[in-house]
Amino acid sequence: MSKKKRVLIAKPGLDGHDRGAKIVARALRDAGYEVIYTGLHQTPEQIVSAAMQEDVDAIGVSILSGSHDYHFKKIMELLKEKKMDDVVVFGGGIIPEDDIPTLKSYGVAEIFTPGTSTEEVIKFIEEKL
Repeated sequence: MSKKKRVLIAKPGLDGHDRGAKIVARALRDAGYEVIYTGLHQTPEQIVSAAMQEDVDAIGVSILSGSHDYHFKKIMELLKEKKMDDVVVFGGGIIPEDDIPTLKSYGVAEIFTPGTSTEEVIKFIEEKL
């Protein structure tokens, strides 16, 4: 029997809009993943700590506030420090297309922009995990 894959859905910073994060969390749960949602206003340190405690396979980060560069960079640095480089990090939200290559250079596997279907997110996770 294989271990059920675990995905942490995180909402960093001061952004209080988590509808998209909850929709992705529910879609992943319905697709058979074990999903842990951190809730609002998490710091990168809290997100990585939760990922370590929950032994997750992936972290999905939802950002609408424009602080994506800081948060993704810090999360990726902390994952490296904790030797959790194998955790797949993906994100979504209001992130300009021009910023996506920079985020991927930090090690972020994928960024989903508004209009992405939950099926696309699930397909990505299935391919990566």
